[in-house]
Amino acid sequence: MKDTALMVVDVQKLITIDALYNFNAFRESLAKLIAEARSSGTEVIYVRHDGGKGSPLTKGNEGHNVADFAAPKADEKIFDKTVNSPFRDSGLLEYLRSKGIKKLIVTGLQTDYCIDATVKCGFEHGFEIIVPENCNTTFTNNYMTGEQTYHYYNDFMWKNRYAKCATMAETLEMLQNDKYEPKKY
Repeated sequence: MKDTALMVVDVQKLITIDALYNFNAFRESLAKLIAEARSSGTEVIYVRHDGGKGSPLTKGNEGHNVADFAAPKADEKIFDKTVNSPFRDSGLLEYLRSKGIKKLIVTGLQTDYCIDATVKCGFEHGFEIIVPENCNTTFTNNYMTGEQTYHYYNDFMWKNRYAKCATMAETLEMLQNDKYEPKKY
């Protein structure tokens, strides 16, 4: 049984748009990674943010659905969350533990919000976290550009602290060979 899962976090129609940093590379990399995970028998798990009543990200609204290029298959699990961390009150943590998952490949939106929470909370729950290049992104904000934010988290904040920030080639090889030797932090 594989002990690795690919998590696709908040890649929802409303916010998966061209204004994201390096959008085309993100879209292409994520689609390739999802295809390889499925081909290798690695479980693909989806997380969606539900902003609550009146929000365009509320379940039932078109914007809440996963973007077409990353859409789940009928048999793939989807967990809905109402806070940045997908591990809080969504059933995800219990599901991962019941399946014996030890490694999480974390992808999605937005680098500085839910991906940061997913990486750090996943680490705190004892998972080995892998963050593939170009598989998370965000928008420019009042403090940093999307590019600065991406590099701050991927190259500085998470790398060798909370996660293995891996190249796409390393991540694909891990999926193909079902091998990954985590770095001890």
